[in-house]
Amino acid sequence: MLIKPTKNMKKVIYALILPLVVVSGLVFANREIKNEPSKGPTPKPLSAAEREAARKQWESTPEGAKFKKWEASPAGKKVHAGAAKIREHISAFTNMEAVITSLSLPPGSRLGFGVMARINGDDYILRFDNDPQQLRSLKVNDKIIIKSHSVSYAPKYAYPIVSGEYAERDGKIIYKHVPRKGGC
Repeated sequence: MLIKPTKNMKKVIYALILPLVVVSGLVFANREIKNEPSKGPTPKPLSAAEREAARKQWESTPEGAKFKKWEASPAGKKVHAGAAKIREHISAFTNMEAVITSLSLPPGSRLGFGVMARINGDDYILRFDNDPQQLRSLKVNDKIIIKSHSVSYAPKYAYPIVSGEYAERDGKIIYKHVPRKGGC
């Protein structure tokens, strides 16, 4: 037995199908846009000459001149010497023994969570990306083993800044940097 659709039934059916078609079209169109490769040009890395030219240009700015003056000062030379002292360990990502000298960073620091530590007789700021509870248990004079891929410096700080990526105390890992998902 067949039912003959009335005008009202046809209107209801069209009213239900039309939004379904529109939504399907939008979903399909959005999928196409996401699958397209980005059309913007990918910036190519600068050549050594271009980097040198950019550095020279920056050095001619007031900020660059101030930084160069700091580098030539006794404080800047001390910080550079401290960074150079651990450069081999940084490059090779090898163990460095550190003794905690302070549980707080110098006043005005904006580096996140960190401690002061002595490595090979020099003081360093040891900063960590996040604040695991195990690092909060550190005490002054604790000996820890750290590994890092980078050491940096800034005129604002009287110490080189070591970015801690791995730390252990008494053979137990107390910190391990977790790389961001989907990035470097």
